[in-house]
Amino acid sequence: MGLFQSIQKNLTKDTTDGRGQDSEALNAAIRQIVSGAIVSEGVIDVFAAAGIQKPDLSILSVKFLESVQVSPKTNLQVELLRKLINDEIGTQRRRNVVQSRKFSEMLEHTMLAYQNRSLEASEVILELIEMAKEMRDAPGRGEELGLSEDELAFYDALIVHGNVKELMDDKVLSTISHDLVDIIRKSVTIDWTQKEAVRADMRRKVKRLLRKHGYPPEKRDDALETVIEQAEAVCRDWAVAAVA
Repeated sequence: MGLFQSIQKNLTKDTTDGRGQDSEALNAAIRQIVSGAIVSEGVIDVFAAAGIQKPDLSILSVKFLESVQVSPKTNLQVELLRKLINDEIGTQRRRNVVQSRKFSEMLEHTMLAYQNRSLEASEVILELIEMAKEMRDAPGRGEELGLSEDELAFYDALIVHGNVKELMDDKVLSTISHDLVDIIRKSVTIDWTQKEAVRADMRRKVKRLLRKHGYPPEKRDDALETVIEQAEAVCRDWAVAAVA
């Protein structure tokens, strides 16, 4: 019921101050969402109540994004898109810390503009849709560089600070990304999250590899720490997978 209560809370003011385009229909949708009538089918009925087709796999499917644009219930669309994008960011956080941080900041900025009435619901929906499309297409960036999704996450971590892209060749950065994935996979154990000695060994290996390649070129501590953060994120994810 957390999502349903959140939607009700966020939309209450919109149905009373004139922002809602169809107050009666919107209130009816909220009542349906908050009532116990939808418990058996869960979130599927939430999409139906908002006049949006349930996505095949996630918010990032083309068919779903198209259905959002033609739905008349703009306030429910905004809240559902916000929730789903935020969930997708949470999923990305376990795989790509730089991209998840980027999209989290974008989402926060857009929703703040909506709350401050700088953007209308229809404008927010368009921004959220574009954000969702960018999230959907982001992993494909690695194809041009010959990088897997895991390697791309390290590539993103390597280039996010300073002028790394200008100072280091893409081929070198791609090689570092590949090598990082290789040594980190070998460092992951089932008890990785519990044993500080294992984690410290992984960090030493990462730092040694980066020094070997002359990274970071500007000797920035924040650049090094971002790569370590990315390494720890995937270690947690891979350790959980190993247990499963």
